[in-house]
Amino acid sequence: MVSTGSRRLPLEGVRILDITVVWAGPYGTQVLADWGAEIIRIESIKHFPPTTRGMMPYPDRNMPSLGGGSAQFPDHEPGKRPWNRWASFNAHARNKRSMTVDLRRPEGQEVFDRLLRISDGVMENNVPISMERVNVTWERVHEVNPRAIMIRQPAFGIDGPYKNYRTFGSHMAAVVGHYSFMGYRDEDPSMTGNTLTADAAGGAAGALAFSAGLRHREKTGEGLFIELSTAENFMTYLGDQFMDYSMNGRQPGHQGNRDPQYAPQGVYPCLGDDRWIAISVQSDEAWQALAGTVMQRPDLASDSRFATLAGRQEHHDELDVELLTWTVTQDAIEAMNLLQANNIAAGTVMAESDAYADPHMQARGFWEELTAEEVGTHLYTSTLWTAKNTPRRHRWGPPRMGEDNEYVYKELLGFSDAEYKEYEAAGHIGMDYDLDPGD
Repeated sequence: MVSTGSRRLPLEGVRILDITVVWAGPYGTQVLADWGAEIIRIESIKHFPPTTRGMMPYPDRNMPSLGGGSAQFPDHEPGKRPWNRWASFNAHARNKRSMTVDLRRPEGQEVFDRLLRISDGVMENNVPISMERVNVTWERVHEVNPRAIMIRQPAFGIDGPYKNYRTFGSHMAAVVGHYSFMGYRDEDPSMTGNTLTADAAGGAAGALAFSAGLRHREKTGEGLFIELSTAENFMTYLGDQFMDYSMNGRQPGHQGNRDPQYAPQGVYPCLGDDRWIAISVQSDEAWQALAGTVMQRPDLASDSRFATLAGRQEHHDELDVELLTWTVTQDAIEAMNLLQANNIAAGTVMAESDAYADPHMQARGFWEELTAEEVGTHLYTSTLWTAKNTPRRHRWGPPRMGEDNEYVYKELLGFSDAEYKEYEAAGHIGMDYDLDPGD
């Protein structure tokens, strides 16, 4: 654990019960954990959550990486407990605690109630019927702890025809219309790739929603229920397209890297293998700087076809050819710096190795080294934002499943050693999955 010294994190003293899965929910609770909240993941050794702690409890190390195989584990080794080593889980689990209990049984429900009474709220993003089966609803939460805040974040909300539809980020992106304009003009939606933007957007929104709930309670003394449909939240990110249709009856179609306000705009090949740069010309002045100063092409700078935005839009294909004849001779990072020095928006398309080594990120201390047992020491991303006089250092690495059982049961709930052993024998407490063949 890293000490934050005398400076306090903004959510120190707040305890949140985390029943989140996959990416959107766990990312949201990680943001709150980064801000100092005590996040307690409620897990079960009787139920394996696919895509949350891995694709399966004991995967074949020779599985193709695309299917979630060994490439997702440190050194490509699943290890004795693969669920603790899964890269996706580790990416959104730092600064959290983990305990296990089976909420499907009455004694598990009793543990949940006891925890809820000493907590500030609950966050979950499961299919609604799954939570209803274990009675984790607002009515129950509010009855047990009237000051609790609850965030329910299913894909399509807790009512309506799509209430219990199973979905991941790519499906939500499809349903809300993202794929209708994402991709190149000569391609159909099958070529857009597996984008999961809805999950990332939902995670950040969930953290902010819980913070709003804390503010509400501070002002009123009452708890608050917040329903946050992950799909509806993502629709707000597509506001331009929806407003254009509402105002003009126009649907955007696939636009590739083009933009209605900037030209030329695109992603262009650079010197080397699979090296690229994104360039966006935002004004006539920027075009003159690009053509005349950076590319040293006075013929392009003086060409009347390209003097205005309308002209550059009309002749965008010709401009793309001119740009790539220059970019293919340039180092991607050097080209980015040169363009930025001339006030032209540009960015290297970085691989993860580039981002880790990027001098800007290094100078800002964005990457932080954390150690987790069974996982090892690795670099993790920093907090969502920084705040003055507030620590930025993470407190600890991702937890192993059930790592904090003794802390939760004995320190927080006051279980005796004998009671703890009873729950352990009954299959509530553990660090390894105990699955029936039908589970």
